[in-house]
Amino acid sequence: MQAEQYIRNEIERFLKSKGVKDLSLNFEKPKQKQFGDLSTNIAMQMATILKANPRQIATEIQSFIPIDPQYIEKIDIAGPGFLNFFISPNSFYIQLYDIIKKKEKYGQSDQGKGIKTQVEFISANPTGPLTIGHGRQAVLGDSIARLFETIGYNVTREYYFNDAGRQMRILGDSVRLRYLQQLGEKIEFPDDYYQGDYIIDIARQIRDENGEKLKKETNPEIFTTKAEEEVFKDIKNTIARLNFRMDVFYNEKSLYDEGKIDEVVSALGEKGLVDERDGAVWFLTSKLGKEQDRVIIKSSGEPTYRLPDIAYHVEKIKRGFELIIDIFGADHIDTYPDVLLAVKALGYDESKIKVLIHQFVTLMEGTEKVKMSTRKANFVTLDELIDEVGEDVTRFFFLMRHMNSHLNFDLTLAKTQSDENPVFYVQYAHARICSIVRFGQEKNITFEKNPELTLLDSEEELDLIKHLIDFPATVEYSAHSFEPHRLVHYLIDTATLFHKFYTICRVISDDTQLTQARLALCEATRVVIYNGCQILGITAPEKM
Repeated sequence: MQAEQYIRNEIERFLKSKGVKDLSLNFEKPKQKQFGDLSTNIAMQMATILKANPRQIATEIQSFIPIDPQYIEKIDIAGPGFLNFFISPNSFYIQLYDIIKKKEKYGQSDQGKGIKTQVEFISANPTGPLTIGHGRQAVLGDSIARLFETIGYNVTREYYFNDAGRQMRILGDSVRLRYLQQLGEKIEFPDDYYQGDYIIDIARQIRDENGEKLKKETNPEIFTTKAEEEVFKDIKNTIARLNFRMDVFYNEKSLYDEGKIDEVVSALGEKGLVDERDGAVWFLTSKLGKEQDRVIIKSSGEPTYRLPDIAYHVEKIKRGFELIIDIFGADHIDTYPDVLLAVKALGYDESKIKVLIHQFVTLMEGTEKVKMSTRKANFVTLDELIDEVGEDVTRFFFLMRHMNSHLNFDLTLAKTQSDENPVFYVQYAHARICSIVRFGQEKNITFEKNPELTLLDSEEELDLIKHLIDFPATVEYSAHSFEPHRLVHYLIDTATLFHKFYTICRVISDDTQLTQARLALCEATRVVIYNGCQILGITAPEKM
């Protein structure tokens, strides 16, 4: 904001005149209008250094800063010495047209300067379709990636998976047994094998392609390969329905094939952090401040989750990622600290790694938990949820709460086709603005004709403009705090302020100049809603 920069420059000039250096100057936006648009406690900070009365210092600053009507309307002092600045409406009007000028670039910045960033999310092994739990993680991961892309980071979306081991062997044998059933054999299907019709579908495809050729095949590998291929096809299709794609699918098996697992064990051993006892290999986390050591290779010779995860994160750093964002479910909360501990012990900068944990999802129909009927065993697939409520609603609802909070997904509200549904409430605002602009064009009235026009000094107009100007800061804060839900609620607030403005202020009237100015405000609001929806991965329809 130009006015904020003007105030900052003037206060810094005052600090310099007093010989005060290295003092952090921060502004806050007051919650109550009577305290202005920006507030700072700089006078109280200076009082400690200068050993002077803070209100007296605030009075000096108040007298020192010129009241330039282009930027400031007035400066008040409150409480023990808070400085409250009231920004000139003209300053807001100037920025209103800046929004229109920048269009889809409004909210974007080069703050990230191309920092190479990896966001790892979903990372479900290819043993079945994505569930609603994976769905929350998918939407969180993509939205965080979009936020960082918006502020200038170079982002890679990555999916880490394991297509080896016991899970995949059971998957292959599950398909093999279903294949034999397709051939008419009486097979008792084990309870601990993969259930659900997706296994039968894959078995049917194998039967259609091979007939009875594989009837005596006892090695499940051919069945595993086909199952993995079909499950991944299903996963990729589901991801595409949510309006994004993965840049990299990273196979855990490559860490074994390339000797990366052995390298980690050897490197930890050289640092005295590995011990063999009871036939197992232990990571001596007790030497690093933990209460107990951790098994990284079982007595059976099979690694635990921690070992390949350590190797994978070392490889992430070696691949040149400067910021690594991991998004995990709550079931990972006990394992990732050991991974970070190992990365640090191996001499790598673990501060590059940011681990985000999200809580689980419960489907609700009003106040009742929902057991959706499903053809894919005893879980609810993400595709079923999308079929039920649509892509936009699915994404929006998954983002409405902080990821640290358990999410009750209200199907009743999600299926409501009205502005009671928060997704539609935001989208209706965008569609209404498009309709207003079209109506203005039909009357040959457009906002481009006179960019110097100003609005009437009405509360509804000014409140909306001030809110729109906060969009870039909201995007930046949502990214750096890893909290896309903040942008969701910002858009809901934008729609609320617009509807209030639209109700109180007649947009198209006989006053041509006022009409043009209000059309400009409508267009700026449309730009912000559209850009916010793009970041969240939802559509902003022009008609509804």
